[in-house]
Amino acid sequence: MQESLTSTVYEALALLLSGDSQLWGIIGISFSVSGVAILMAVIPAMTVGFLLAFYDFYGRRLLIAIFNTLLSVPAVVIGLTFYLILSRQGPLGDLRLLFTQSAMVIGQIALCFPLLVAMSHTAFQSIERRAWETAITLGHSSLGALWLVIREARFALLAAILAAFGRIIAEVGASMMLGGNILHHTRNIPTAIALETSKGEFAQGIALGIVLLLLAFVLNGLLHVFQGKGALS
Repeated sequence: MQESLTSTVYEALALLLSGDSQLWGIIGISFSVSGVAILMAVIPAMTVGFLLAFYDFYGRRLLIAIFNTLLSVPAVVIGLTFYLILSRQGPLGDLRLLFTQSAMVIGQIALCFPLLVAMSHTAFQSIERRAWETAITLGHSSLGALWLVIREARFALLAAILAAFGRIIAEVGASMMLGGNILHHTRNIPTAIALETSKGEFAQGIALGIVLLLLAFVLNGLLHVFQGKGALS
């Protein structure tokens, strides 16, 4: 048993180091889909986080409660929701997005958006509102004042982006339901691991798991760096 496990790990490492096209294609799909999702979500989400932190308006507390609640919604529920919306019988079925990378991006945006809002809201709240008001008083435009606030909260905002990226690149529920796990098209790291493990083919699953572990290590290291710098700023 131990020899079998050891040989499987060696086979997994060999797959990674040999540049196996199928394996690295799966890795490429994961990073491209999750990267696009983060890029599309980060500015709108952080704008919402800023508005919640620096402006008082009707329904503000309700919005904060809603976003905090959405943080705990399982990925499979998000996947099911958008599956029903994008299916042929759904309201957006005519767009034919189901089982495409675009559908996966939509699902991952829905997953990371509440996290980005919540963490950016906390980051902006750590900056005194007087900093924004003082910048405006000194003649800065709204964009100029916003840039000053972002600079003050930059480490916490970067930590929010890294945490959101780590969440979506490792989720399996929404990607499986919205992408369909199609080889060379929508099969990403977590869905490939689930498939290979169910077939009893552990080498590729272990290889992809190693990639996720390395990614988690790098993201956690960067989070500690940014959080530490944020604490010193």
